[in-house]
Amino acid sequence: MKFTKMQGLGNDYVYIDCFSEQVAKPEELAIRIADRHFGVGGDGLILICPSEIAPVRMRMFNADGSEGKMCGNGARCVARYAYDHGLVTSRSFDIETGAGIRHAEVGESLVTIDMGEAVLDGELEEAITVDGKATRMTPVNVGNPHAVYLVDSLETLRGLDLDKIGPAYEHHPRFPEGVNSEFLYIESPTELHMRVYERGSGETLACGTGATAVAFAAMRLGRANEKVTVHLLGGDLMLEQLSDGHFRMTGPAVEVFSGSYFSE
Repeated sequence: MKFTKMQGLGNDYVYIDCFSEQVAKPEELAIRIADRHFGVGGDGLILICPSEIAPVRMRMFNADGSEGKMCGNGARCVARYAYDHGLVTSRSFDIETGAGIRHAEVGESLVTIDMGEAVLDGELEEAITVDGKATRMTPVNVGNPHAVYLVDSLETLRGLDLDKIGPAYEHHPRFPEGVNSEFLYIESPTELHMRVYERGSGETLACGTGATAVAFAAMRLGRANEKVTVHLLGGDLMLEQLSDGHFRMTGPAVEVFSGSYFSE
């Protein structure tokens, strides 16, 4: 089976071109192929598939085999792959995702994706107790569920032991299907810093839907402009909220290597 490894700000997935390859059990394949010791290695598996309603369709699976509806970094990489490998001829085209149609624009080095609307999924500053600690979070839906937690300094953000505390946030009873958890420090109305513990994958270097969620939360709290730069461990994403409420996200999408995977 041919595969391509791609990354957006270090948020890396194994991509399979299903215009030419067949994947019978993607949930099982995701667990094996994403393993960083016994597989190719990555945050998960993304299938680039034919679509009846768009030029291409994206299906994404986390490293634990669970299927997600949307991945911003993944969608940018799908757009880059589709254009560079001739699946589309225009630099501007739609991608079908589990969260709906997302429009892509492929530049020379950066790719822009319409992330759709972010929706407040509860109270703006909702009280919650995680692992015995009372705190507040902003629940946001960006086609998948997010919980945004504010921290008081960059030092606090950097010092979080997400490998230790992350599972309690991901599997909190408030989110029976699990949740992506973002920890946000607001440096200024145009500069945001975040770390993310992704549902099904653990801490990752970047998360496009997570960056959209923190931008939305900061804006709703009255602490950010409509254009922000989100600083993640893997690099920066530019987010802009348009007049129709949609978010446009711009960042890199890079092909790392291709190869053949010999499945069991």
